[in-house]
Amino acid sequence: QVQLVESGGGLVQAGGSLRLSCAASGRTFSIYTMAWFRQGPGKEREFVARITWNTGYIYYADFVKGRFTISRDTAKNTMNLQMNSLKPEDTAIYYCAAARSGATRSLPDYNYWGQGTQVTVSS
Repeated sequence: QVQLVESGGGLVQAGGSLRLSCAASGRTFSIYTMAWFRQGPGKEREFVARITWNTGYIYYADFVKGRFTISRDTAKNTMNLQMNSLKPEDTAIYYCAAARSGATRSLPDYNYWGQGTQVTVSS
């Protein structure tokens, strides 16, 4: 099993920045892909970005390109999401996810999920 714990959420004004972190523990050697998803009020959970754990290959959803940056620290077993130029529509619970194999933007690809961290962007 892999445990994931998110941190770094909060309240920020539009145009501001936040940095989310996800700490992985347990059988971390089994992680192949990690990702960020989000779920806004009344919306379905959606893909934000993913990173391949060993190679660092990155893929973003179109709506965050140029604003968000995903990264990982394999020595510390952490993944980060630097969010800049935040908009009110970025308000959501942000979830960290991990997969034991190559994964896409599809939720069922991911085997482990964190509890989420709230991000609220005020206008």
